Amino acid sequence: MGRVHYARTRAELAAIRDAASQAELTSVGKLFTTLVRVVGPAVVQVEATRRIRTLADEINVLRGVDTSSATDETLASGVIIDAEGVIVTNYHVVAQADSIRVNLADGRAIDAELVGADAASDLAVLRIDADNLVAASWGDSTALETGEMVWAIGNPFGLDRTVTYGIVSGIGRRGVLDNPFQEFLQTDASVNPGNSGGPLVDVHGSVVGITTAIVGRDFRGIGFAIPSVTARSVCEEILAHGHVERGYVGMALRSLPTSIDAALGAVVLKVEPGSPAALAGLAEGDLVVGFDGQLIAEPAVLVLLLTRAPVGTVVRLDIVRDGRRLELPLRIGRRPIDD
Repeated sequence: MGRVHYARTRAELAAIRDAASQAELTSVGKLFTTLVRVVGPAVVQVEATRRIRTLADEINVLRGVDTSSATDETLASGVIIDAEGVIVTNYHVVAQADSIRVNLADGRAIDAELVGADAASDLAVLRIDADNLVAASWGDSTALETGEMVWAIGNPFGLDRTVTYGIVSGIGRRGVLDNPFQEFLQTDASVNPGNSGGPLVDVHGSVVGITTAIVGRDFRGIGFAIPSVTARSVCEEILAHGHVERGYVGMALRSLPTSIDAALGAVVLKVEPGSPAALAGLAEGDLVVGFDGQLIAEPAVLVLLLTRAPVGTVVRLDIVRDGRRLELPLRIGRRPIDD
């Protein structure tokens, strides 16, 4: 009798576990479909058309071929972040475009206005005049941890609103595109040509990144997205000023030689006369080890912090000079827009 009871109990326990497992799987599946329903309508296809300026071809002219009408078209992605018609996409998608058209999830195709763009961060803001728009909400990329689930939604190879799933496989990746103003989220969610400008969303359906780059010509398991903390800030500045204002202090930096133990910090290589750095008292050979209490591991970190600091604010630099540790107040200047 005991053996029968034991066997029955084991069978019931297995059934309960199986039911729980099925419920969990069903719940996860519903999460995926709900995210697509919520965020999908905010994802748009961006068509950027450029007129190709070709040299006059006498032979084609004689044949009646119009060489002046040649065009090049880019198909990529974007995301509506304000129901008033504000769309974020990549700068490289719309750079030098003669016309921009946005295809909405409901089938409408609408001409878009380029509000402003920022080549340094590879972001652009568009605006369309349309009603009944669905907008996505910004998430907090600074709260993300490696291993968290994310979804990429976009138009790879022109395949409208394709959804791929993966995890955040890296945070704070710098040097991906050899641009000191950029750092990325790394993801293994499939990102392909055409995904550029589309959203990377978290389990809450919030936009935590704007997909922008892949390694190689096609997806190889590594994709990159601009963190939402950067994308949101750039978007808000473009909407407010038409461009992005970046901090400027006027000094060149280099790393410490790797042969030095605990080689952390940024060495001041040069200071421009009359610059904010010069007015703060920085000098060639100073080692910058802190920025408002944050440790500086390498020059790239300091460059990002300096360029993101609001113009006119005063920050504290911790430096080492001739073996002595000093604190210098530094007022952030305005970087020329053409830089």
